[in-house]
Amino acid sequence: MHASTRRSLLKAAAALPLLSATGIVRAAEPDLSALADMTGAARPIDAAERARRLGRAQALMKANGIGAVAIEPGSSMVYFTGVRWSRSERPTLAILPAEGQPLIVTPFFEEPSVRQTLAVPAEVRVWQEDGDATKVAAAWLRERRLDRRPLGIEETMRSFIATGLAAALPDARQVTANPVVRGCRMVKTPAEIALMRLATDVTIAAYRWTHPRVEKGMTGAQIGALMNAATRKLGGDPEFALALIGPAAALPHGSREVIRVADGQVVLMDCGCTVQDYQSDVSRTWVHGRADKEQRTVWNHVAAGQQLAFRTARIGTPAGAVDDAVRAAYARLGYGPGYKLPGLSHRTGHGIGMDGHEPVNLVHGETTRLAAGMCFSDEPGLYLPGRFGVRLEDCFHMTPTGPEWFSRPPRSIDEPV
Repeated sequence: MHASTRRSLLKAAAALPLLSATGIVRAAEPDLSALADMTGAARPIDAAERARRLGRAQALMKANGIGAVAIEPGSSMVYFTGVRWSRSERPTLAILPAEGQPLIVTPFFEEPSVRQTLAVPAEVRVWQEDGDATKVAAAWLRERRLDRRPLGIEETMRSFIATGLAAALPDARQVTANPVVRGCRMVKTPAEIALMRLATDVTIAAYRWTHPRVEKGMTGAQIGALMNAATRKLGGDPEFALALIGPAAALPHGSREVIRVADGQVVLMDCGCTVQDYQSDVSRTWVHGRADKEQRTVWNHVAAGQQLAFRTARIGTPAGAVDDAVRAAYARLGYGPGYKLPGLSHRTGHGIGMDGHEPVNLVHGETTRLAAGMCFSDEPGLYLPGRFGVRLEDCFHMTPTGPEWFSRPPRSIDEPV
């Protein structure tokens, strides 16, 4: 699930007081004394790893005939340079050349701040308020005789910057930087996988603390506040903590309607955090009180679908084939077909890493073949409009011999965490 969607649903309600079944306001700050930071031994990405990333990117540039790649602030800039900056009308850019050190272009008055997170050897050039960042980048590329070679544009770059670069470099054909940026970021190293595993461990520990504290009368926002508090105490930086109750659970990204926990209602949680830039994403579904026969049946169908996706994910398999396998199995059970409801209305999974959603997806029609180091969510939910939904989500990474879980799927609807 997209983190910004979850944040928009929870922003206003997250500060509500916690209520017990009798309506008594509980303490605004839960007792977290039983929890301790799990992330003290986390090893951040080091200089040697970043050097290998640049080397890999340059090899891919040469293989694809690209002279340089232009990147705006965001996860890709952090990935290659360490620079943590935000996007505004004043561009900061990273230019990765096919040979040599990168260039950072930033406003003159921002240079000291930008240098604070720069983690690789790079040249830094500035532009004044009456200047143009794209012209500074173009001059640097001309000096290196890269102004007539194809320029890779990172896929999230805003159009006004790409347009400015095109005007400043009329002989440099703009091409997608996906073969370079995706070619690096889609294949995680052991250091990245270790951080993703730790982030997942934090989320699972937070679930185990939160689950027994969910009470009758609570809203989804109040449950999410508990989850976020536990995640922080455990050392993670909360990204999202969505809790959907009853019929809201049939809407994968939630509802603005405030529904309170009641006996016999489904509770669907979708939560994740960040540790040293790398994310987790885990969903759990249970019933408050006793689950009925239908709820158990749907939960078991989803559990089987999740395991089928895991078994189908093999080295060399097209990513879309994983989604196709689950969707076909659900159709045989009477759901769908395809993306129709009741059934699985979204893709089976998405890529994950520094961003909660990264290329590529486990979705019908995706032809990219699975390779060692790729990481995905596995979340083939089932949604019954107006009634309830079930989603079980665990992430896995591909190894040379097949997929390996970051977190183990739950055993049953009665043991969700």
